[in-house]
Amino acid sequence: MENDLIELIRRGGVFRDIPGNTPEEVLVAALKTIPIPAPLDSAVLLKALLEREALMSTAIGKGIALPHPRNALISDLKDQFMAIGYLRRDIDWKALDGNGVHSFLLIVSASPKLHLQTLSRVNFFCQREDFRTFLRNRASQDEIIKMIGDTEKEWK
Repeated sequence: MENDLIELIRRGGVFRDIPGNTPEEVLVAALKTIPIPAPLDSAVLLKALLEREALMSTAIGKGIALPHPRNALISDLKDQFMAIGYLRRDIDWKALDGNGVHSFLLIVSASPKLHLQTLSRVNFFCQREDFRTFLRNRASQDEIIKMIGDTEKEWK
């Protein structure tokens, strides 16, 4: 499946202790750590992420931000990814609920349609208290993948 969250996370990874005091500092630090697929330049991705943040914060509340470029920067489905980052400390990401952000899920999709599908699925999980607790407690990649897989089995 093109927007399988488990596959997207496997490609992007889970990263701990991302430094920074502002969303920009966090994103700069994150892109030095996250493996970016070869067709995508990290400077181009950073510029797109910052442009998107300038329009409106991608913090969705409850300690989570969903940074993403406004437009697709890749075209190949195999280059899509979602990276999860745990911040060194909570920061003000201008969330509407006023809470500091402790975790981000960076989403890079190959098309607007796939991006919206992925955002919808991610939003579903971010509404779940158990998923938010996993993020708050800095769950491992394996733990997150298992939780998502177990939840998705319930859908079938």
